[in-house]
Amino acid sequence: MDAVTGLLSAQRAEGAFVLRSLLVPPWSVRVEDDSPLTLVVLTRGTGWLTPDGRPPQRLEQGDALLVRGGRGYELADEVTTPPQAVIGPGQVCRKPDGSPLSDFRDLGVRSWGNARLDAAPGTVLLTGSYPDTTQVSRHLVAHLPEVVVVRDREAGPTVRSLVDLLAGETAGDQAGQGAVLDRLVDVLTVALLRAWFARDEAQPPPWYAAHDDPVVGPALRLLHHEPERPWTVARLAAEGGVSRATFARRFTELVGEPPMAYLTRWRLDLAADVLRDGDATVAAVARRAGYGSPYSFSTAFTRQHGVPPSVFRRGGSAGGERLHAPQRDQALGEGGHRRVDGDQRVGLQPGDGQVLRLVQGVPAVLPGDPPGGPA
Repeated sequence: MDAVTGLLSAQRAEGAFVLRSLLVPPWSVRVEDDSPLTLVVLTRGTGWLTPDGRPPQRLEQGDALLVRGGRGYELADEVTTPPQAVIGPGQVCRKPDGSPLSDFRDLGVRSWGNARLDAAPGTVLLTGSYPDTTQVSRHLVAHLPEVVVVRDREAGPTVRSLVDLLAGETAGDQAGQGAVLDRLVDVLTVALLRAWFARDEAQPPPWYAAHDDPVVGPALRLLHHEPERPWTVARLAAEGGVSRATFARRFTELVGEPPMAYLTRWRLDLAADVLRDGDATVAAVARRAGYGSPYSFSTAFTRQHGVPPSVFRRGGSAGGERLHAPQRDQALGEGGHRRVDGDQRVGLQPGDGQVLRLVQGVPAVLPGDPPGGPA
């Protein structure tokens, strides 16, 4: 495993929120979601992206965005079109004044917008949002600009093919669709990252540039492939055919931290993801992370993450907060409206004033609304 694969593969979707927006002018959507990473592709038509505090950017058909959570932004047919809908945390959608939506509606499985069902939309947006990131992938996301725009002309045939696959899968409703969508979102995200990293003006993470270095690159591959081995600076230097001092200096210059500090952080981040998502005991995780005893592992883990491994597994942090986002809760309407899970279709009869909550790409009536929307 090379270093790039190790870090990029850590960004894995699980229950990704995937949605088609079918739009006709005038349209404008403000996004204030809390997803840590979102990709948006303009598969038809044109539009404008306006991040908060930044100048607007024209979007052409085929252009794609990677948006890091934390800053709001607007997507619109024209810069002057005021927002008609606001997508907030948990994909709860309302008008800008907080009142229920009226112009945007359910248009089928994983589809919504202001277009009519009997007319072709002028613009189609394809969106995929990560509900959470792994401990390892946070180091990748943290190095991204708040918004990355990958133009269609620089995306290449791989990105276009992946967009076509994701668009086709999103438009259907088939068994196992959630798993397929997760993987397509993952692969498309990695392809967009590679396209962005290839730019002259891009500032990729230090480890990305270091993976091509003849001395540091092989060492990174070893650390990522076999983190549990008892690595030393001398052993890594020998693998690169240089002196210990030369290796340590070059590694620190290119990666931004000494080799043993990098290895410790990598081991403990991998351990954090195993603890969060797996059933392995602390002792087993300690062995996989290259520690000789659960005690030494727990001490190092607590130093880096602020809490012992057992507390981290239960979702705790040093401040008593959850360390990762909970699974998106399901929507349950009163009056007999059934609970909705990720791949079910919901037969709604939207009316004026309906509030939509998008659950895994399926619009659902919020609790308190009668079936089919307000009377």
